[in-house]
Amino acid sequence: EANTLGSKSINTLTTQAAVELKVLIEQMREQIQNIE
Repeated sequence: EANTLGSKSINTLTTQAAVELKVLIEQMREQIQNIE
């Protein structure tokens, strides 16, 4: 859904927020793998 938000966005601030969100999601995935 972060990808959809970024790809459908016209506003650059929304696009930037979507990219940051994707980075945070990836960081969360890495943290979860470290816990497992």
